[in-house]
Amino acid sequence: MERPVRELKGVGEKTQKLLESIGIYTTGDLVRLYPRTYREYGSPVSVKDVKEGETYTLRLRVLTNVYVSQGGKLPVTTITGADDTGRIPVIWYRAQYLRSVLKKGGFYVFRGRVVLKRGRLQLEHPEIFSLDDYQALENTLRPVYPLHKGLTEKQMIKLVKAALSEKDLLPEIITEEIRDRYQLAERNFAVEAIHFPGDKEALIKARTRIAFDEFLLFILSVRLLKERSDSVPNSHNIKPVWKTEEIIENLPYQLTNAQMNVWHQIERDMTGHSLMSRLIQGDVGSGKTIIAFLAAILSAMNGHQAAIMAPTEVLAKQHFDSMQRLLEQNGLSDLSTVLLTGQSTASERRKIYAEMGSGEAKIIIGTHALIQEKAQYKDLALVVTDEQHRFGVKQREALLDRENPPHVLVMSATPVPRTLAIILYGDLDISVLDEMPQNRIPIKNAVVDTQRRTQSYAFIIKQVREGHQAYVICPMVEENEEIEAENVTDYAEELRSVMPEDITVGVLHGKMKSKEKNRVMDEFSSGNIKVLVSTTVVEVGINVPNATVMMIENAERFGLAQLHQLRGRVGRGDAQSYCIFVQGNKDDETNKRLQVIGRSNDGFFIASEDLKMRGPGDLFGVRQSGDLDFHVADIFRDSDVLKTAAEAASDILSMDPGLALPQNKMLREELSKYGAYGSESTVL
Repeated sequence: MERPVRELKGVGEKTQKLLESIGIYTTGDLVRLYPRTYREYGSPVSVKDVKEGETYTLRLRVLTNVYVSQGGKLPVTTITGADDTGRIPVIWYRAQYLRSVLKKGGFYVFRGRVVLKRGRLQLEHPEIFSLDDYQALENTLRPVYPLHKGLTEKQMIKLVKAALSEKDLLPEIITEEIRDRYQLAERNFAVEAIHFPGDKEALIKARTRIAFDEFLLFILSVRLLKERSDSVPNSHNIKPVWKTEEIIENLPYQLTNAQMNVWHQIERDMTGHSLMSRLIQGDVGSGKTIIAFLAAILSAMNGHQAAIMAPTEVLAKQHFDSMQRLLEQNGLSDLSTVLLTGQSTASERRKIYAEMGSGEAKIIIGTHALIQEKAQYKDLALVVTDEQHRFGVKQREALLDRENPPHVLVMSATPVPRTLAIILYGDLDISVLDEMPQNRIPIKNAVVDTQRRTQSYAFIIKQVREGHQAYVICPMVEENEEIEAENVTDYAEELRSVMPEDITVGVLHGKMKSKEKNRVMDEFSSGNIKVLVSTTVVEVGINVPNATVMMIENAERFGLAQLHQLRGRVGRGDAQSYCIFVQGNKDDETNKRLQVIGRSNDGFFIASEDLKMRGPGDLFGVRQSGDLDFHVADIFRDSDVLKTAAEAASDILSMDPGLALPQNKMLREELSKYGAYGSESTVL
């Protein structure tokens, strides 16, 4: 698994550089690049049975010559195909070469998506196979990898096959007894079958085993971490201060009972005998940030330092501005607060580092720049992290390795049901904000089909004319023939042609350089961009109270928990906000799922319904990660596997608390990479 990828057959210098640009340096990295989805080569269906929005395989005779016309910017290639039950137009973009491929009167197999254009169903941009070639593929599953410029799908399949040809690539990390008890596949079978499954059953077995391993390693890491953190005394002399109560009294709104309860739990932890390790779990808009600010002020007023880490530079800046205002309004301007992000200049950084090192800076707000080696603290008593999935077990463990470990407060807006939260956050005490502030206006929701898009655009224009802003979320960055979904690049162009010229449309996605992303988010925050077309990169880290509309294209491609997170970007100001979920297919089951979020704004209810509605066969489509960065496992979809892994972890630790027995040697080695046995990270 540690072999350099360059040693694989077919990897030259150019391919090596392309692979390294996406983080693939070893055979192991390549093997862990799991398919994003799978193409299912089922039996061909009849023309009469096709419906809008679905992908089909059709065996057709070409009735017409290949016709190429200039449709807008792109050349459009068209034929008409037919079987015994009917005929259907078939179209491609940028495919003039098909004139020499398709012969009038010939039989071919076409696999693509059926769309409704000008009142007629047509097959759009399908793959083309000869009858013999398709017969060889029929009833198989083919992996679809996340591709990057310069790497083709055929190339990726070839490279992964080369990596998997190594025998016994992965050592077994669990005993045969555990495998038998939980009916788990062998590890090497699972890794091979998740890339190239013989059938759906093999894929389910492979996914289950890999998800089990990811959960098991995570849970064991968390349990071992808890053993260490439970025994760490609180070395910071912190006493309650009246000023925090005055700040609460002076707020322009009243804290909810839930906020007051959680604040008192934190105050009790920070002034107690043991170190605080607490998770605040609160729905979007439940008021977590003010509690974090109060904890930082309590630390600073006792002469210590507090660090607040946000997932994005824009949010860090917003936290900094809000903290500055809060301190000024309460006569605490002497508590020095600094902002440290990747955008800070070299001279700004030097000055801030000096203030942190001397202890002059009491409240330090920033991004991951806060955990770089140069960032040294004189007396760090509290670390607050916003959004759990950016701050994992390794980082929490590294904090314990400090001479005077700080209190840790983690904030998460992903509403994980309590039974699962206890398993996932075993080293953290859990506080729940289960009450919304009274001044929050509930978001109005609508689930619509693609034919209501024009009305939705008109509604967005109306909201912008009233002085507001809007988000439009697409699941993809660029067009991909394998996945039928809207992409931000083309969508933004289309939207610009629909919107009046004075309504600025911006684009945001994860492939943009950090500087460009920050520029776009700043422009949106300041109101210069009126409509932001984005991928899920806005899921965390941007707070624009003026945005009142969230329109989510291909809503069926997201998990309900993620849709709820996205919706949380609106409804942050005083005006009524709206969320439009656009369903890209006509599937009844999909509609049933989307109606759950259409009817409710309660994240915990949505998460529990999501758990009920997902089955073990829910494998196709883009994996939606929940709160933690697992490669395959999903805490909602795989909740049963999570519970099984927790049970197995308890059994392993009860028999061998230090994992010292010979049968746990490989498990111990795997955990060392996770951080449970000494972390390589230098954090805070």
